[in-house]
Amino acid sequence: MPPPALFNLDGKVALVTGASRGIGAACALALAQAGASLCLVYRNPVQGVPPNLETLNSIRAIGATAEVVYCDLDDLEAVKHLFQNALDVMGGQIHILVNCAGIQRRSPSLEFSEEDWDAVINVNLKSVWLLSQAAGRHMVPLQRGKIINICSILTFQGGFTIPAYVSSKGALGQLTKALSNEWSQHNVQVNGICPGYIATDMNEKLLQDPVRLRQISERIPAGRWGEPKDFAGPVVFLASAASQYVCGELLVVDGGWMSR
Repeated sequence: MPPPALFNLDGKVALVTGASRGIGAACALALAQAGASLCLVYRNPVQGVPPNLETLNSIRAIGATAEVVYCDLDDLEAVKHLFQNALDVMGGQIHILVNCAGIQRRSPSLEFSEEDWDAVINVNLKSVWLLSQAAGRHMVPLQRGKIINICSILTFQGGFTIPAYVSSKGALGQLTKALSNEWSQHNVQVNGICPGYIATDMNEKLLQDPVRLRQISERIPAGRWGEPKDFAGPVVFLASAASQYVCGELLVVDGGWMSR
């Protein structure tokens, strides 16, 4: 293939969790711009609160196909049916899975509750495992597929006051490698993207803390926090034929943080 064609996703179908905002929304839009049809996973609507359909509308506005399936990822029984529901909505084919949804709980480890621990591990790790396993059962027999897990620089570092989050992301990095080891021979590439400090809702407390904001910002060689749009290129690369021999990679996108 000539280089531009390597990144073309025409005819591909992508399932993206966490697609309503932040990195997930940016990844979904980038995949659509590259030619993919999108199935977006949204939380079940809360009565009286309209769902945030901005990503859906943005994708449809550029003429791409986008549909929505609803699932609360902390409901693990519902997660077990999510991939099949997405297949049904998208006509029986999914070529790309992007596991982007995640939650955060902050508290000193001496006070960290079991409830918060279970919530973070279930959403950030177990739901990813269940969804990836379902995707593998679809992709491996067809001898094709891409699974992209959104990990973190905290896949490698310990952080402060977020023991469940760093545990989930550390384990997610290992899960990415484990699935890659088994499925690469079947032409299913499993890789991860590890964001650094990104200006999203999840980091709102850090962004509002002038001391921590200064400490973090001074340590980023690029001189700025990342933005969701910084993940458009990496996700298209890992979802496309351009990364066909990239297997079990944890691609760090952090403005140079990890190189310090």
